[in-house]
Amino acid sequence: MVTSSSVGFVDAVRERVAQVVVGQETVVERLLIALFTGGHLLLQGMPGLAKTLLVNCLARAIDLKFSRVQFTIDLLPSDIVGSEILDQKKGTFRIHQGPVFTNLLLADEINRAAPKVQSALLEAMQERRVTIGNNTLPLPAPFLVIATQNPIEQSGTFELPEAQLDRFLLCHRLYYPSAAEEEEVLRRNLALGLRRDAGGAMPETSFDLLREAPVATVAEVVEAMTAVQQVYVSEVFTKHAVELVRRTRRNPSVELGGSPRAGIALVLAARARAFIHGRDHAIPDDLYALAEDVLLHRMRLTYEALAAGVNGATVLRGILAEVG
Repeated sequence: MVTSSSVGFVDAVRERVAQVVVGQETVVERLLIALFTGGHLLLQGMPGLAKTLLVNCLARAIDLKFSRVQFTIDLLPSDIVGSEILDQKKGTFRIHQGPVFTNLLLADEINRAAPKVQSALLEAMQERRVTIGNNTLPLPAPFLVIATQNPIEQSGTFELPEAQLDRFLLCHRLYYPSAAEEEEVLRRNLALGLRRDAGGAMPETSFDLLREAPVATVAEVVEAMTAVQQVYVSEVFTKHAVELVRRTRRNPSVELGGSPRAGIALVLAARARAFIHGRDHAIPDDLYALAEDVLLHRMRLTYEALAAGVNGATVLRGILAEVG
């Protein structure tokens, strides 16, 4: 049941993020959807679009344990999940927990690491646990991964494997801000001052604005997650979601379509979006609004379609028109 307190929680988080980040309301909505459903979110866009700042701001707005891993070519799996360390005095091994033991893990520029490192996150993302040596350890609750990714064409990047892409509930693509929004970004940066420390000083950045106390607690997040579970999804909505996913597999331009996990992502994300918009039931608008973020990263076009200049967004829009 959607209550005024739960709506107030969402509004408070949105307002806090808006104090630091200009625009990007849709991205904030996707961040909250991932949080409320326990899913994972992939943010894709050119450098400089405030992807890292957005995730930092969300973590500071809610009282969540936060860790960040900067993915690089020389990163090792143990740098993420942890490792066994020999205690020479006792002659035994002890477990050193990596940054994955947190509530919100920011995998920054995830496609700059080699596939072996990217795959180290698979068990954590799917099963909410990690294996270190002979020990299997549960991760804190809630737990979600928010990864940022630069376009594949950028220098020094690797394409994420399909198995890992499928584990992201949503993949949202960020674009350049409007002229008015970009002007506001410049105005806010001109208003920043100096950060003084031990007699020295350095210019402030947007990250220096993330100092205020959180506006929400973990208990409020759990309450919101409970409310999302109660949002009604009709049989008709479910059938439309299944049909949409199945059509991605039958389309002649698509080599690899959405898996059953894509259908699960559609209905779960639709429930969360309905809650964020103050509704107690999902509507067709939720399906169409989320289709690109849920399905596009799970679709791989055929070589012939790519050679003909076809892109996934065009194919998906055609499929949506057929289902509608």
